[in-house]
Amino acid sequence: MNPTASAAQPTDSADARLVPRIIPRAEHGISRKNISNGALRVLYRLHEAGYKAFLVGGAVRDLLLGGHPKDFDIATDATPEQTRALFRNCRLIGRRFRLAHVVFGHEIVEVATFRGIGEVGDSDRHVVDGRIVRDNVYGTIEEDAIRRDFSVNALYYDIADFSVRDYVGGIADLQQRTMRLIGDAEQRYREDPVRMLRAARLAAKLDFAIAPEAEAPIKVLAPLLADVAPARLFDESLKLFLSGHGLESLRRLHNLGLLGQIFPATAAALAGPRS
Repeated sequence: MNPTASAAQPTDSADARLVPRIIPRAEHGISRKNISNGALRVLYRLHEAGYKAFLVGGAVRDLLLGGHPKDFDIATDATPEQTRALFRNCRLIGRRFRLAHVVFGHEIVEVATFRGIGEVGDSDRHVVDGRIVRDNVYGTIEEDAIRRDFSVNALYYDIADFSVRDYVGGIADLQQRTMRLIGDAEQRYREDPVRMLRAARLAAKLDFAIAPEAEAPIKVLAPLLADVAPARLFDESLKLFLSGHGLESLRRLHNLGLLGQIFPATAAALAGPRS
């Protein structure tokens, strides 16, 4: 990677154009050999049909760190309906976030249209008490980048030229082994309290530090998890404890004051007997 390239800073303006840091193929370690055949087929089909197509999120992060991801997510300017028209093996899912799932045997490749900023009150974007409960406003890749949670999850691998695009300083945070939220931390946690659990889980998995401004609001906002649907908490709990980093995840949850919100009996036991 080129350490001298400048990193773009996040912005909350829907009209602002972020200038990406572009890491060309020769300067990063991602190989198509480590990307699943299903994901490559989707990327190439979208690209050949004239759409923008990027591998995005945890897969790009882990590939840059030398890992071998099992799940591959794709971001595109094609709408879910346009994606479905390209693949007979595609189904559309979700109300909160409309997604396309392209199925290849046991592999499911998730395809999401670039998320836009939108305005509260738009028919396809609905916010209740700060939480996003429906969001199907589509936009540009720049808007999509600042809508993602952590900077290290907002890296895009471009199938058109095999470069990596970084709009929010994710490469620098990878190098510094830091989990940093994009935007105002309190607002982002209020939008989706599960992000607090994701911070703990990813920090444990990657052995990263959580940036001070991302960690500071967690203990105060931890009670917001009480309003999260049990199914989402269950799914996140599986990821926390069944992905090979369970003990470190437990430590992180305990230190961040999150354990008592999802496993109160365990937190009480760790606190010791009451006098």
